[in-house]
Amino acid sequence: MKTLENQTLLYDEDCPLCQAYTTGFIKTGMLDKNGKKPFANLTEEEHTFIDFKRASNEIALVDNKNKTVIYGIDSLLKVIGNSFPWMEKVGNVTPIKYLLKKLYSFISYNRKVIIPNKKTNDTVLQCVPSFNYKYRVIYIIFALFFTALTLYNYSKLIPNLPIGNFGRELIIAFGQIVFQSIFLLKLGSKTLLNYTGNLMTVSLAGSILLTPVLILNQFIDIPEIIILAWFAFTVLLLFIEHFRRIKILELPTTLCYTWVIYRIIVLLALLSF
Repeated sequence: MKTLENQTLLYDEDCPLCQAYTTGFIKTGMLDKNGKKPFANLTEEEHTFIDFKRASNEIALVDNKNKTVIYGIDSLLKVIGNSFPWMEKVGNVTPIKYLLKKLYSFISYNRKVIIPNKKTNDTVLQCVPSFNYKYRVIYIIFALFFTALTLYNYSKLIPNLPIGNFGRELIIAFGQIVFQSIFLLKLGSKTLLNYTGNLMTVSLAGSILLTPVLILNQFIDIPEIIILAWFAFTVLLLFIEHFRRIKILELPTTLCYTWVIYRIIVLLALLSF
């Protein structure tokens, strides 16, 4: 790899994804050993030429020699393009770059609901993205549809359940949001959307866990007992993860019990038909 020297990426040290790809750039030699730096460790000199708000939303690449900064997808294209010029050229094609910017924003603005971290007062500077209603709602809708589609296909593997459809699963998944929201109405729209984002990440994780069974079942007939056991195991993992996130968000633990109650109500309703 061709090393991009005297360039430093300012990354969110609380974001595992940010840590992973910045470390990857250094290990592969795309950046030198000083090629990454936690956002919280900015110096007084860097305060004078870095846009902190923008750097919280879009990873910043600092030119240590010229004291200039580029942000977001431009910084990633520069790092990658130094080793693979053709990728930078393709990435800078107008329609492709537009899509890359939107994808980057989609992930960046939602990274704290994809992988949340505990609030801390130890760090003066925290790399926390601005709250963006548009991208939060888009993320919730995306997770909602993916979850509904997965559950619809998985439900077809369980003969004892009434024959359903995608619309039913979509209503059930959306109903969970509405049901949980009832207990958060007094806490404001940002808290509600932050929690809903985390809730849908948990559902999305469950869908990902169920997907291997759906794929494997295309090639072999999986016994119903295994299908049910895997589903029960997945629900247990989701409950644990939901509980963990409630603690991180410092929200009432009753939300964990209402999460279970809603699912029991739905199961009883399905079995009654």
